[in-house]
Amino acid sequence: MNKIIQLNTKIVVILYLLIDTICVGAGMGLPIFCILFGFLFGWYITKRISMSINYSFLTYSQILKQSLLSASFTFLLMIVIWGRMILMLFDTSFNFKNFGHPFILYDPKISFIGWFILMTVISPFLQLLTTIFASFITLSCTEHCRKE
Repeated sequence: MNKIIQLNTKIVVILYLLIDTICVGAGMGLPIFCILFGFLFGWYITKRISMSINYSFLTYSQILKQSLLSASFTFLLMIVIWGRMILMLFDTSFNFKNFGHPFILYDPKISFIGWFILMTVISPFLQLLTTIFASFITLSCTEHCRKE
């Protein structure tokens, strides 16, 4: 287990980019697996940080920085995948009923806008929250085990 945690930083970044891209592909453009991957990544970054530095406020800033970087990559992937769909809002002949998104707000065009915001903004934010949540749960468990 220590071999995985002590990997070179460049290898970790490349593995993260690869796994996050696979998670987006497995969800067929929906980042549900990326959100779930946030739990695993939060655990990993906390174990990695806690092995390199002692517990301090620097730990919190490192967790936040790495969580923001991971969520921003997912945000970038979502913009690449769904960003071109924003042009459909300005097309007067586009039929929003046939796009295939759920009608969560009862009007096809408003539902499309809500769905687009959900995919591109809210989903990466949920990944950020799951990463931070898992990090702090791991951090509290690690500190509790050190005290005993």
